Amino acid sequence: MLYSRPALELCRGWTVPDLIGPDVELLFVGINPGLWTAAVQTHFAHPGNRFYPALLKAGIIDRDIDRAAGMSDDDRSHLLERGIGITNLVARATARAAELHREELREGARQLEGFVGHHQPKVVAMAGITAFRTAFHRPRAEMGRQPDDLAGAQCWVVPNPSGLNAHETIDTLAAKYREAAAAAGVVS
Repeated sequence: MLYSRPALELCRGWTVPDLIGPDVELLFVGINPGLWTAAVQTHFAHPGNRFYPALLKAGIIDRDIDRAAGMSDDDRSHLLERGIGITNLVARATARAAELHREELREGARQLEGFVGHHQPKVVAMAGITAFRTAFHRPRAEMGRQPDDLAGAQCWVVPNPSGLNAHETIDTLAAKYREAAAAAGVVS
């Protein structure tokens, strides 16, 4: 299913429900929903997004998820059964993360801390170094495990899977996501 630009623009400002269960071990945090994600109500849903192919390649999930059409209830259950959760730093959908304001990112970090404290995953994997640096006041942060935990969870920064992040491939994304997943005990 392809959406026209005018149809997607109608989704600006929409939100996408968190994918979270009682046994979350690894919480992926996107920057904010894109318009396609908002339209199909599925995190990381744009057809060019490499999130689910990278999870599959990493062995974090064991089947492909058709993100462009939106997740089925069975897909959501599969992720939850594997201890995977997904949320966003900022809830409102935009065409590009660059449309977000610094204060929105910082408020998102404060809210994420409460969310993590409530759900208690072992690992939080933030997808996007630039947003992480801004949101958490860490201008020199690097990819990988962060020195400080977030509300009791290991905090990792992993590459954003957007097709706009052209220097990453499905293979490099998979390797970095697998490291965070191994720390969470989701893969061995």
